[in-house]
Parts: sequence; structure tokens; C-alpha cells
Amino acid sequence: MMRPFIAILRGLTPDQAIDVGQALIDAGITQIEVPLNSPDPLISIGKLVDAFEDHALIGAGTVLTVDEVQQVARVRGKLIVSPNCDPDVIHATKDVGMLSYPGIFTATEAFAALRAGADGLKLFPGDLAGITGLKALRAVLPVGTKVYAVGGVSADTLADWIDAEADGFGIGSALYKPGMSLGDIATRAHDLVATYDALVR
Repeated sequence: MMRPFIAILRGLTPDQAIDVGQALIDAGITQIEVPLNSPDPLISIGKLVDAFEDHALIGAGTVLTVDEVQQVARVRGKLIVSPNCDPDVIHATKDVGMLSYPGIFTATEAFAALRAGADGLKLFPGDLAGITGLKALRAVLPVGTKVYAVGGVSADTLADWIDAEADGFGIGSALYKPGMSLGDIATRAHDLVATYDALVR
């Protein structure tokens, strides 16, 4: 079963990539993004793809330009996540066969992203939009639109986001921070998955 989490590994270094990726996958988190403002992100993405492409969806976050999309494609990433809505980035992502999750905050941005071909929407910053903001967007978005809440999501807030009809969640510092031990990452990942599984049974 694929849980609707995207692990945001901001600050990940290539020497950590395989061990951190394995810990997440073992816990049941099988969608992973390495933000491009991390150290040597394309090397980390390439390592993760080489090791886990049959078991996980690997890609990049904080993707801001068409050139960056192409760089991720060259290391065989499959997922492009952005903090903003840029139709050129969305078009470029779809042109090379990757999944596109642009960042949106308003209805205007949401509809622009969908018109450009986005596979889903990243509600960012989720903690600022809040549960009320997502519920308001849901009232006008086309049925079936996938919305991932990103920012301020943790095991403690999952129930509220699920109640507001979030389809998925981008999890950053609640799951991974540079310098965190593998044991701590694994524990946080297992706790997150266990909480989600209990809520959706």
C-alpha cells in the first residue's frame, strides 16, 4: 500500500542518501523528494533512483526553472515539486514524462496549475492556509483534484488534514533534518505511517 506521503529531504547529502532512503522505504514511505537547494542534490537523486526506482517514486523539490526540470530528468527522477506555480515548469515536467506537483496558495494559482497540466497541487505553506483554507479550496476545485498539504504537517495534525480532504502530505522537518540519526528518522517515519494507517482504517 502506498501511503500518500512525500518525504522532503532538505539538506540531504549524497553520502546519506541510500541509508535515509532505505529507512523511509522500510517504514512505508515510498515517495521521496530531494530539494534542489540541498548539497549536490542531483547526485543524491541519482543514487536514490539507482537504488530504489523499483520500490519508490524519487524526484526533486524546490524546482524553479525549466533547466532544473531537465537536469532532474537526466538523473531519471520521476517527480517534480515546486514551491510556486510556473506553467513553463509544469509543461516542461510533463513533456519529459514526470509527475508535476506545483505549489499553490490561492484558487487562481490552483486553476492555473491545473490548466498547465499539473498532476496534483502542493498547498504551500499549508500551516498558513490552514484547514479552513483547504476546505474553502475544495469547494471550488474540480472533483478528483489531488491536493498535498505541505508545511506544518505532522503525526499530531494528520487527522485534521484528512478531515479537510487533503489527499496527501509533504513532510519535511517533522521527518528529516540534517544531522538527525537514522534511528530517529526511522522512528518518526514509523510513527507517521502508524498514525495514518490508524486514521484511515
